[in-house]
Amino acid sequence: MQQRTTAPTRPVDVSDVSDVTAAACLPGEDVLLGLGVTADGLSASEAGERLARWGPNAVSSHRARLLPVLWHQVRSPLLGLLVATATASFFVGERADAVIIGVIVALSVGLGFVNEYRAEKAAEALHAQIHHQAVVLRDGRATEVEVTALVPGDVVELRLGDIVPADVRLLRVAGLECAESVLTGESLPLPKDTAAVPAGTALAELSCCALMGTVVQAGSGRGVVVATGAATEFGKIAAGLSTHQLETGFQLGLRRFSMLLVYVAGALTTSIFVINVALHRPLIDALLFSLAIAVGITPQLLPAVVSTSLAAGSRRMAQRKVLVKRLVCIEDLGDVDVLFTDKTGTLTQGRIDYVRALPADGAPTESLLRWGLLCTETDGAEGPAIGGNPLDQALWDAPAAQAELATLAAWTRTGVLPFDHERRMVSAVVRDASGATTLVTKGAPEAVLERCADVPEATRAALAAEFAAGNRVVAVATRPAPGLAQPTAADEKELRLEGLLVFLDPPKPDAAAALRRLADLGITVKIVTGDNAAVAAKVCQDLGLVTTGALTGNDLDGMDDVRLAEAIGRTTVFARVSPEHKARIVRIQRKTGGDVAFLGDGVNDALALHAADVGISVDSGTDVAKDAADVILLQKDLDVLADGVVEGRRIFANTIKYVLMGTSSNFGNMFSAAGASLFLSFLPMLPSQILLNNLLYDASQLAIPTDHVDEAQLKRPSHWDIAFIRRFMICFGPISSVFDFVTFGVMLWVFHSGPVQFRTGWFVESLATQTLVIFAIRTRRVPFWRSHPSLPLTLAALGVVLVGALLPVTPLAQAFGFHPLPAAFFGALAGMVASYLVLIEIGKRLFYRTRPTAPVSVPRSASDRRHLRRRAARFSTAARLGRSAQGHAP
Repeated sequence: MQQRTTAPTRPVDVSDVSDVTAAACLPGEDVLLGLGVTADGLSASEAGERLARWGPNAVSSHRARLLPVLWHQVRSPLLGLLVATATASFFVGERADAVIIGVIVALSVGLGFVNEYRAEKAAEALHAQIHHQAVVLRDGRATEVEVTALVPGDVVELRLGDIVPADVRLLRVAGLECAESVLTGESLPLPKDTAAVPAGTALAELSCCALMGTVVQAGSGRGVVVATGAATEFGKIAAGLSTHQLETGFQLGLRRFSMLLVYVAGALTTSIFVINVALHRPLIDALLFSLAIAVGITPQLLPAVVSTSLAAGSRRMAQRKVLVKRLVCIEDLGDVDVLFTDKTGTLTQGRIDYVRALPADGAPTESLLRWGLLCTETDGAEGPAIGGNPLDQALWDAPAAQAELATLAAWTRTGVLPFDHERRMVSAVVRDASGATTLVTKGAPEAVLERCADVPEATRAALAAEFAAGNRVVAVATRPAPGLAQPTAADEKELRLEGLLVFLDPPKPDAAAALRRLADLGITVKIVTGDNAAVAAKVCQDLGLVTTGALTGNDLDGMDDVRLAEAIGRTTVFARVSPEHKARIVRIQRKTGGDVAFLGDGVNDALALHAADVGISVDSGTDVAKDAADVILLQKDLDVLADGVVEGRRIFANTIKYVLMGTSSNFGNMFSAAGASLFLSFLPMLPSQILLNNLLYDASQLAIPTDHVDEAQLKRPSHWDIAFIRRFMICFGPISSVFDFVTFGVMLWVFHSGPVQFRTGWFVESLATQTLVIFAIRTRRVPFWRSHPSLPLTLAALGVVLVGALLPVTPLAQAFGFHPLPAAFFGALAGMVASYLVLIEIGKRLFYRTRPTAPVSVPRSASDRRHLRRRAARFSTAARLGRSAQGHAP
């Protein structure tokens, strides 16, 4: 092994390599000298000192911040107007009511703030669990470190599928090409070299540098980090991005529902205010009453209910090894009804083992194995291969390979043409001890065999047999290459087939059960693989997944979009497909309806991950795959994915419960208050009482995220349907109002109540009906008998009703304008509540029998900013770093 060279002893003067554009104008050796480092990289201690000096390699921070969450609670114009009016009433003499309203508003804001902040902390904890690695040279050896731990002077390795972790001055390249559209807008990848460029060269033409956030599209390379974090070109752009995330379908539905109630509240509030003023009631009282009605109708705690649901769901999913980049992605996962997935690691164990070598000409198997080991992008002769592909790693780990290490020491690799998904091969030029050079090519059998001059029929038969057995196979071929040092694609011709290397990746024992579970959830699973169709079909057969057909990439090329859309429905396996093929399949499936998820972990999966409604990758996947994904699996397991789907559907179902509550009993009660104010000589409920009613009601609904969900609701995806919600409001709101007016009659004509007792009785009745109706609305089944609520929800609902009933006999009664109620009232109340729940149950049966919930399609949108934000999230810090996110050039 070559000895590590000594770092320069001159003082570090880095003023001439302060950013990537300056470093691009200097030879690589001068850049290393300016950074005070050698081509062997930094020592661990040097890296630690630089990290302490310049900070983490990050452009953003995922931290729960108090002020933004608080602002989210108080930014409502309606709430601000209510506080302003209460303040005005304080100064005109109605101080007690103003203070009470202020206290209730503060409690309501505090309730929402606490729950949303907890959700933000949950998101922060999730982000801290997502790790991004880079391969660097530390102490002269390749090792993996966190991306955020990179510092100027680190020597990094770049391989196919990597996202460049910092601004890098290249020192060595092998067919390296980087896709830089995220920075420059250029659609074609830029070929890279190591030659310095003239001063003033445009960013899009810095051929000797690799820029943070760009993607290694082909080849490999090595370079030295010259800038990190916010000092990089990517960091300067990301710092100017709005922190507002684009809406998901779930958020869009929430916003549309909220706007529906805002319009209703606006119309109702304006009408009430105008009528009360026309009836010559005090202006301040009329305004406060109108605004209190509006606050009662608007779903003030809906964000808190959703956040609580999502936070609880994220914690449950994290325990099952599923991480989401954004909490709202959990619900989107529940919408999925078609899943495209690779087979490796999902249907198979993902633990690839080298099995045997099948020489083509009867030569010793050791010779074929030796050629296979020489033709790799990583070197495992001096220890574990870092960052290589799984097949190469399996080859180096094989016991047979260890026996060849001494022989391999006599060979020198002079050049490598890395693997790419177009050629599906890797080639290397190697020289033996005598000086003879040989070109070795290794890759997909179909691609290698078509470049060979002659292929024995026995080898073709052996290949077909291995495919039929479900084994993975790599072909190896050679030819003499005198005078060749660096191979190109044009050199991969007239090869001599050496033989086949066979690998085993057996099916997972529990994959069959996971596939059945996904089918029970209404999710159709389709296999999209770069492997041979026969291999994929054999794995599906072993797991009981019925294969209705198989298509290859060549088949797809011969189909237009209309024919492909028809074929996708009757096809289970898509084999030997390119990245473009995968993305096309996903896009066309989305157009035919339903939500599509794509599970992949390779660089060839990135396009499809971006195209899917929900992109899913694994923690061990490539940089570009994890960057494109919305959901990260710490364990590549379909059963874990099924847990995520169920959790998403549970969250949506519980969110809808709160929505339907707000559009039935709560809306009906507020409508009743508005109507009663027209014929009563006094306000039917004081503004402070309306706000207290709303606060207690909302507090009970915060237990909804803990509720059980009927199995029938988990069997299929559900979507927002504002038309359905509007019909629900029109149907069930009046039922609530009917019982409110019955209460008005009981209070006026049975108990002959004055204003104080009237308000007290209606406060107790309205709180009881609008809170207890959750037990009927939460399920389409008969409540308590065929569907049981959770214990927290039961206790919360009953507890709030009890609080409302006891308030009139507590010391707080006078402050809120309450009066003790006669015992007979509670008998009447029990009868009214029971009748109300029975009528709701009858209405529920008629409603769902005639108008079942229908899915609604959500407009799809794409944005370059969306991808830029996703990429920026990769270079971010969480609380685990314990400091603000920043980065510096040296």
